[in-house]
Amino acid sequence: MSIQTQELPCRGGKLGIITLDSPDTLNALSASMFTAMQVQLDQWAQDDDLCLVLLNANGSRGFSAGGDIRELYESLRKNPGAETVTSIFAREYRVDYTLHTFPKPVATLAHGITMGGGMGLLQASRYRLVTPNAQLAMPEASIGLFPDVGASWFLNRLPGRIGLFMGLTGARLNASDTMRIGLADKVIERNSLDELVNRIIDQYWSGETAADDNRLYRLLNQMPEPTPEALPPSELELHEQTIAKLCRRDELPRVVERLLDSNTADDWWNRCISSLRSACPVSLWLLERQLSHGLQMSLKDIFRMELAMVANCGSRPDLAEGIRARIIDRDNEPKWSFPTLSEVPEEYVESHFQPPWPAEQDPLADL
Repeated sequence: MSIQTQELPCRGGKLGIITLDSPDTLNALSASMFTAMQVQLDQWAQDDDLCLVLLNANGSRGFSAGGDIRELYESLRKNPGAETVTSIFAREYRVDYTLHTFPKPVATLAHGITMGGGMGLLQASRYRLVTPNAQLAMPEASIGLFPDVGASWFLNRLPGRIGLFMGLTGARLNASDTMRIGLADKVIERNSLDELVNRIIDQYWSGETAADDNRLYRLLNQMPEPTPEALPPSELELHEQTIAKLCRRDELPRVVERLLDSNTADDWWNRCISSLRSACPVSLWLLERQLSHGLQMSLKDIFRMELAMVANCGSRPDLAEGIRARIIDRDNEPKWSFPTLSEVPEEYVESHFQPPWPAEQDPLADL
């Protein structure tokens, strides 16, 4: 199962804790982990004594590197196609949506590497806490996928064109970056987790969501913060104007061309551009299209759209090829189905947004 759950009595009410517990895999999120989380969250949602939820993770390296890509690859090898991918990702998206809409306050403390599925859990939480060593990213385009787990929602809500830039380049953002653009609400030291838990259990929680939410907000604001010297300098502060200029609204090939033609000695920027250079062209088109569609969609419809997209990715070659090249064989030489952006047919991109199931069989219809 690879998660731990606890219920701790407070002066009034209870605190529920979910801890990701697969540090050897950087807390890669498996289908069984999502199943277990869903069961626990559903139970807590109905428990009148359970007043708030805290998510965290074991291991020194990170909160979660994302979905269990090796599990996905093996599943696709045994049963290629949309159904295999759908069965895995539908569980993940249901958990994310449950957290977004949970009837009680949810706080997540993310440390170190927090990518993909880990970002989905963090961004779905009411209170998004990160540690000074946090590294947030959505690198899915490098494996032939697209920024999912509700990224059509949260990337669209970032200032300027940073959401597009993150999806195109898989840029890693540090704690200062995440606070700067609103991907986190507060920075606390990871060794403050016990203090946070102790402060929570020393409170009286009423079970009234508004009152408990207000009390948790005040409690979190009282938690000590790292000194400015303990935080890394913001990379985005140096590059925001460049990102806004190069990623200004235009046809996607022109945006990508401007980014690839950029020239600087900055290591962070060059890592971003190197990732873009080797990204899957179909994935870049999917990113551009999902952000456009997502602007006019509800959260529920965004998850339903992303599930259709990922299901269609599962029935096409790029996803399996990207995982093979980046994770399995590690030759970093994926053979994409279309080598360049200009070679990707418009109808091929749009076909990813057509659900491969009848409307009455939508796995997320009941959200």
